[in-house]
Amino acid sequence: MSKIYLEDVKIYAYHGVLPEENIIGTYYILNLELHTDLWKASESDDLNDTISYADINAIIHDEMKIKSKLLEHVAGRIIAKIQGEFPEISYIKLKITKTAPPMQGEMKGASIELEKSFKPEN
Repeated sequence: MSKIYLEDVKIYAYHGVLPEENIIGTYYILNLELHTDLWKASESDDLNDTISYADINAIIHDEMKIKSKLLEHVAGRIIAKIQGEFPEISYIKLKITKTAPPMQGEMKGASIELEKSFKPEN
């Protein structure tokens, strides 16, 4: 099995339980891992034989525009959308980090991570 990664994708968005989080917003860092078969593309050098990480990036950006209270909800939507558009993916892991959570103390961020396995369609 082969893997595609999108690493440290930085997006400004408006998620959170507190009303001000939906008004002020903050930066989020996303890390995504996909499992799929990349061997055909490795031989053909044809974009049609792989999953374009630009398409995956567009899905992430589109879903991050939709305000949500919970990062778990955002991650679930992103995973469902990616798997729906690319059924050949057998596994997705997504970590979302809120860089400035409204909590006491200094921190790099607060994160959630969701992962899900799928039976690939052949």
